[in-house]
Amino acid sequence: MFRFAADRIPVLLVLLFSTLDFAVYFLVNQIGWLAGYALLMLIPKGLICAWNHHHQHTMTFHAKPLNRILEFFYALHTGVTTNLWVLHHVLGHHRNFLDQSRDESAWKRADGTAMSALEYTLTVTGTAYYRGYQVGKKFPRLQRVFIFYTLLTLVGIALLCWFRFLPALFVFLLPMVISLLFTVWVTYDHHSGLDTDDAFLASYNNTNRIFNLLTGNLGYHTAHHYRQGLHWSKLPELHAEIKHRIPPKLIRNASFVLVEA
Repeated sequence: MFRFAADRIPVLLVLLFSTLDFAVYFLVNQIGWLAGYALLMLIPKGLICAWNHHHQHTMTFHAKPLNRILEFFYALHTGVTTNLWVLHHVLGHHRNFLDQSRDESAWKRADGTAMSALEYTLTVTGTAYYRGYQVGKKFPRLQRVFIFYTLLTLVGIALLCWFRFLPALFVFLLPMVISLLFTVWVTYDHHSGLDTDDAFLASYNNTNRIFNLLTGNLGYHTAHHYRQGLHWSKLPELHAEIKHRIPPKLIRNASFVLVEA
């Protein structure tokens, strides 16, 4: 069933959070409790964004239907539907991150000046689906799947809103928007300010154990760009192999608030 055994626990946790979401959706009516739940889930859903990223690089299951079902639940947590990150991130950003005039997640403006973290977050979030669609013109099969499952997710969200609007708003709609914003915001520090044509000089890395445990080794970012198809569980070993090629200033040991540990 699973392509890599390391995915079993993360997927189980994601599905448990999905079960909790639907329990709250069906059982809770008071707006105060719903708002409190939405706030409480900000961090867990933010972390789920990292695992959705890994899934869209390397599919979790051998069976395609199981991947599509998992992607629906990922979408409800993260605001990112099937193939959006495949197009925007895997086939877009990863191919173009050394060229800011083409990068789908560019940290530079068109005039070559650097964006602030806020401007970057709003710009990349606001254009994510459009840019994913544009990349999809070169990959029509993937684009068709992206469009179909995005529409299917929208139908599902519309039905949830029609049946119980306030719970749907606080359990699904608002968290989806916030999670997408959060996903983009945390990527600003991956490459911003590193204007280079050398892939080993173009990413910041975070070796903090807790950070990498919670995000699936996302801190080993140079290794991830070096071999983007490598499963997340194997990134620490690859990082160790190529560490001598990464300047020490690009390797940090930082928490989520970017405080040196």
